[in-house]
Amino acid sequence: MAVFELVIALLLVGAVLAAAARQLNLPYPALLALGGAGLALLPNVPSVTLDPELALALFVAPVLLDAAYDASPRDLRRYWRPVASLALITVGLTVAAVAVVARWAVPTLPWAAAIALGAIVAPPDAAAATTVLRQFHPPHRVLVILEGESLFNDATALIIYRLAVAAAVTGTLSGWSVIPMLAVVAIGSIVLGAVLSRLMLLASRRIEDVATAVVVQFLSTFGVWILAERLGLSGIITVVVFAILVARHAPEVVPARLRVPSYAVWEVVVFVLNVLAFILVGLQLKPILRRLGTADLITYAVAAVAVCAAVILVRIIWVMAYVAVARWAARGRPRAPGEYPSFRIAAVIAWCGMRGTVTLAAALALPDGLRGQFAFPYRDLILFTAFCVVLGTLVLQGMTVRPLMRKLALHDDGSVDREVQLARAETARAAIDAVDGAEAADQEMIQLLRRKYQDRLRRAERGTSGLPASDGDRESDFTGAQRRAQAAERRILSELRAQGVIGDDAFHRVEEELDWAEMHREGMARSE
Repeated sequence: MAVFELVIALLLVGAVLAAAARQLNLPYPALLALGGAGLALLPNVPSVTLDPELALALFVAPVLLDAAYDASPRDLRRYWRPVASLALITVGLTVAAVAVVARWAVPTLPWAAAIALGAIVAPPDAAAATTVLRQFHPPHRVLVILEGESLFNDATALIIYRLAVAAAVTGTLSGWSVIPMLAVVAIGSIVLGAVLSRLMLLASRRIEDVATAVVVQFLSTFGVWILAERLGLSGIITVVVFAILVARHAPEVVPARLRVPSYAVWEVVVFVLNVLAFILVGLQLKPILRRLGTADLITYAVAAVAVCAAVILVRIIWVMAYVAVARWAARGRPRAPGEYPSFRIAAVIAWCGMRGTVTLAAALALPDGLRGQFAFPYRDLILFTAFCVVLGTLVLQGMTVRPLMRKLALHDDGSVDREVQLARAETARAAIDAVDGAEAADQEMIQLLRRKYQDRLRRAERGTSGLPASDGDRESDFTGAQRRAQAAERRILSELRAQGVIGDDAFHRVEEELDWAEMHREGMARSE
């Protein structure tokens, strides 16, 4: 009961810290990290041990699905080179650099444990960076690259992490035998994610109430992860593929009255999981600090500082080198605008390498030697170092993104806003065509509805935002025509995304407008 009361109290503290972060224009994970560090130093705080096998599924699966659901395949294809560079090469270089630095700081650290530490701290958390960046409306490609990187670097890092843990357990690992295994895991994970996405869409067609829909969404998320792990596949790759494919077709099968509340629930759950991750690490750091003598604490601190510095420097060096080489290779030939990032954009991407929930979850997932498990070597050092890297990057980088953006004077290129206006105009035209083709007894009502969509079309063409105000009680007489018009709007919106005319950011903004319009129409229909 005491632990439950503590968690409830700390969730409240997390909510307060998040509110404070919004007021200060800071990423809320930075304040959560400071809160977790303070928790480890408080007296009389109970120790809580989380089952390592639960950590990744509990904290990573929902957060990853939430991010992958909003990903734009079109934009990822456009910027696949920088995304792949960050997700593969930067992660590999970070793992290698951290392993070498950790071995330098602690010479007795086994190579398998050093590589596991590198894999744990390698993947950045895009949510922490984009929370701040969105307030300053940076060029859209900055957000696409950071968010795309966060989807795939987790998979790269956690595959290396699994191999390192296996090597620590068995004591041996054949490098050449790993390559075909990784290929099978990647292909199998993609196929499994695609199959499960189809099953999820079939089930979604038969769900009609909000509570059931939300429960099924969460059960499917954890179910996809657990099934992939049981089959020896990658839970991360499977969840990413599953989420992206579901997101492409869910608007066609999930009504607005289910989608709007489920989005709100997911936002709350992701926030709660972030709070709990920092709380649990803080609670597990307390007994570690209690066990350490002065000499060991100094060794741990030196290792943590050195690893944190390596993590930051490797990213900066690689991003700047990548941009320099890309621009040098493209000299003397015409380039499309924005084909290669400028050094100002590269500076932002290089600095936005804050670590977060995935790093904490991977550290917590190391075998702790309890319940008959294998005790991972130097687990205390790895957990301590991982938390220090998260804390250091969130505080140092997270709290300086704002002045960096002001100094670089980067501005939104307006690409998403233009796509939103295009989508609004095209959906309004589709609605007008649907209304004109309708046969209705009350032509006066149809003309009223037509004028409504003509007004919306004029607003879109003028570049103003928002839906026109309600036309009043008379709308209840033509809900059937409204339904046809709104169906036409959704159809053309999905076609625009499928054809690559608009990206997912513009799609979701206009989809939200249509959802609220549909819910308004359904509410008016029920009141008749």
